[in-house]
Amino acid sequence: MLSNDIRSFYVALKERNRQMSEHLHPFGSLVFDKRTMREWLPSTTYKQLMKTIDNGEPLNLEVAQVVAHAMKEWAIQKGATHFTHWFQPLSGVTSEKHDAFLWPQAEGGALTRFSGSELIQGEPDASSFPSGGLRATFEARGYTAWDPTSYAFIKDEVLCIPTAFCSYNGEALDKKTPLLRSMHALEKQAKRVLALFGETPQRILCTVGAEQEFFLISEKDYASREDLVLCGRTLFGAPACKGQELEEHYFGAIRPTVNAFMKELDDELWALGIAAHTKHNEVAPAQHELAPVYTNANRAIDENLLTMEKMRLLASHHGLACLLHEKPFEGINGSGKHNNWSMSADGTNLLDPGENPRANLRFLVILCAIVEAVDTYQELLRMSIASAGNDHRLGAHEAPPAIVSIFLGSELGGIVDALIHGKEFKTAGQIAMDLGVEVLPRFMKDNTDRNRTSPFAFTGNKFEFRMPGSSTNLSDATMVLNTAVAKSLKTFADALEGVAPDQFEQAAISYIKSSFTTHANIIFNGNGYAAQWEKEAQARGLSNKKTAADAFSAYVSDEALKLFEEMEVLHETEVRSRYEVKLEKYNKLLSIECSVMERMAQRTYIPAVDRYLGDVARRIKNMARISLKCNTDLALAKRLAKGIDAAAAALHDLQEKHEHAQSIEDQQERALYYAYDVQAAMHALRSAIDSLEVITSRDYWPCPSYNNLLFYV
Repeated sequence: MLSNDIRSFYVALKERNRQMSEHLHPFGSLVFDKRTMREWLPSTTYKQLMKTIDNGEPLNLEVAQVVAHAMKEWAIQKGATHFTHWFQPLSGVTSEKHDAFLWPQAEGGALTRFSGSELIQGEPDASSFPSGGLRATFEARGYTAWDPTSYAFIKDEVLCIPTAFCSYNGEALDKKTPLLRSMHALEKQAKRVLALFGETPQRILCTVGAEQEFFLISEKDYASREDLVLCGRTLFGAPACKGQELEEHYFGAIRPTVNAFMKELDDELWALGIAAHTKHNEVAPAQHELAPVYTNANRAIDENLLTMEKMRLLASHHGLACLLHEKPFEGINGSGKHNNWSMSADGTNLLDPGENPRANLRFLVILCAIVEAVDTYQELLRMSIASAGNDHRLGAHEAPPAIVSIFLGSELGGIVDALIHGKEFKTAGQIAMDLGVEVLPRFMKDNTDRNRTSPFAFTGNKFEFRMPGSSTNLSDATMVLNTAVAKSLKTFADALEGVAPDQFEQAAISYIKSSFTTHANIIFNGNGYAAQWEKEAQARGLSNKKTAADAFSAYVSDEALKLFEEMEVLHETEVRSRYEVKLEKYNKLLSIECSVMERMAQRTYIPAVDRYLGDVARRIKNMARISLKCNTDLALAKRLAKGIDAAAAALHDLQEKHEHAQSIEDQQERALYYAYDVQAAMHALRSAIDSLEVITSRDYWPCPSYNNLLFYV
């Protein structure tokens, strides 16, 4: 027992620490969170609003009116002058239209106003956002609807209200709405499963922790590279003399300029209630990572979008440019956004194995459902992270391959294997366990190594979905994962709800064994980069969609359409529209990259090398006048001339293929042509120009090289 003096000391120390923390970093000071709501709302209104936020109950207009008034007064006190419905159209980025609180009065002067109806619903123009055919240009009406489960916040003197976005006819035109539907589907089915264990949690949430990787380079160098400015990645560039071979950048000392940026970023994110927790240098030179504390998926994704926006904005304060492309530089690590996904019931992590057999059984049921979901809908998961940028990243330099598989680790994998084959299981301590119902194996939550090549790895009490790229909106991947797992949980609940209580454990074990046996091929604990894995995966019947163009069609497969309809996450028209949007974006991005490559090669690189060749030729001519012959210059001139011819030929080939791609009317056919024929021509042009870079005098080369970009001062 602590003495009163010691207890008083700790209480005082804790209070002092809290005060100092709030003084240095006012966490959440710009967020209308529960703490702020409790302070600014009447007690009855606060309680009613909590029923909506915590229990999903409908919110009436009377409550919204009180909330809107309090939200406005709080925001104005914080310096806000406008409000906006902040939403995520199908472009994947965020959108906002600012309206002032100010309303002029007839007799002069003005009042501030913000009503409950303005809080609940807005009406932005829907015609100019991508819709995949859901809305025509003449059908401009769209609606934004307040999402009270994600806190409002203040950004740049604007009160931002997270909202869903739908068409006049009610179709979802955004990323948030299907995500929320998938969270509801997962909760509904998980409650059915937990009820079989005698558990009745109030809320079940999926949680996400988004590890964000990014590059920081000199803003001056960035501005001088047309490809970085317009495409977010270098379309040309010979390898740096030094890359990541020495492995010295990872967790290395953070340079002062970058540290100053990270400090400002922390301050801004903390004020916005974003729990930025870990920051460090990543493996590649100029690459870094920021990881937040996990939270519910809806808020986590909103917060990640805010984080990316702040990264891009604040970098310029320090003479830097933030690159969020999946592969800004060829030949070194690309940037991912690892989706650390789990499920919690009233705060209890359902992917924590627990310390007793009953909890172990519940864990194994959840695990079984996830394995079944990933195996059954592997192509849909591959589709959910597919993009033009991610194609350059997947399969090398610590990014997982395009083949979806699950890593469980030796101990958890051993338990699954023992269940399948009815064998004894031995823990790492070599303690034998009978796999009878009463003595299910106990194991620690951190009993597994890490596999950097695995697309979907169990990491102790969560799964790390490593396939998403750094620039992506995680809504798609999380929505697909939620929906697939919800379907698997539903299948389990349908099968066991009629089983007698005294037979439930044996029936559950039997179901788990059968399911693991059926879906064991998706479990792979080895090296995803190994050449033999691709052959083995094919033999196992696993899908291998090498490009986004190959992967997109899984969205509109009969299997996917049936899944989304059954789980009430997306209607068929909504699915098909998203498929069209993905295809259209992919094709437009590749077309832009082609145009930039063509222009840079024709107007920047080839003329620069030609000038250098001219000067070399003049030097040769001048030396000949005094009867001197330089074989080195002669050889260089031949190499330069040959290289220019090769670059010109590759440029012509790319222009022809680009033009042909644009003539293909079918978007899927066009995407496949871009993925294989056009990108092959792009690679040939890049190789030709990069070969010229290493033999052209530095004084003539028109753009910063990889040496400059990656190792800036």
